[in-house]
Amino acid sequence: MRITALLFCAAALAWGQARPPAPYGKQYLKVEQYSQEENQRLLKLFEGMRVTDVCDGLDVAGLQDIMMMDPDIRPLWRDGEKFTHRIYGVALTLRTVPVQERAPNFPSHEEFAKWESNWYRTRVPGDFTQQIHPGTILVVDAGTRDDGLCGSNNALGWYIRGLRGIVTSGGCRDSDEMILQKLPVYQKNGPLGTTRGIDPGRQQIESFNQPVSVGRVLVMPGDIIVADIDGVAVVPRAKAEVVAKAARKILEGDQVGRKKLYQKLGWPDDFTVK
Repeated sequence: MRITALLFCAAALAWGQARPPAPYGKQYLKVEQYSQEENQRLLKLFEGMRVTDVCDGLDVAGLQDIMMMDPDIRPLWRDGEKFTHRIYGVALTLRTVPVQERAPNFPSHEEFAKWESNWYRTRVPGDFTQQIHPGTILVVDAGTRDDGLCGSNNALGWYIRGLRGIVTSGGCRDSDEMILQKLPVYQKNGPLGTTRGIDPGRQQIESFNQPVSVGRVLVMPGDIIVADIDGVAVVPRAKAEVVAKAARKILEGDQVGRKKLYQKLGWPDDFTVK
């Protein structure tokens, strides 16, 4: 009996040692990569779309309500003549998080500048900008309150690379210049959407091109984003063609119907009915 017990304990010990260690962490949602050619092909399907058309298309695809961001994610500015605030593009996702340390006291501005430069190099690196291509929309899951990851200077550089717009659960700095430069930004409405501080000592980048949650909607890298004065719609990549086909039919039907009403009213055609 004693020998049997010893053998059992030895076997159990050997089995425990043979088991692989439990993973310390794991990413469950799989992230896909897409070619720029495929991105451009899909974007053509959404050209000229309104958020309401896409919302209706999401209904057709069985995605009622779950892909529309909270209505407090609003445009920073609105162009009432040409609707240049409207954007559609492919999501490049970014997640920022608050820090767990305080900035030191600096004996001089020069010492602060050295520390600031190191922070940007190590905590807010710009490698995510290499993924900005024509048609990209930067979608930021902002984990901090008063920190502007984007401002009038760096955002302008991103637009030179091809960025079409920014959607964030936080906000951008330099709002007057952002409006003047007509850089489309959709951010959280209210006090949390106004940001003033810089990144160093406040926030850092946790990841990019990983799943994020903005406006209580899951956004995967490569999803299609459509935004206008009615809000922000997210189209899952797998449903993009179905949604686009339905949305296009809805948009074209609306244009035909409103064009007839324009004619009855004696109004000249504008670009929304052509």
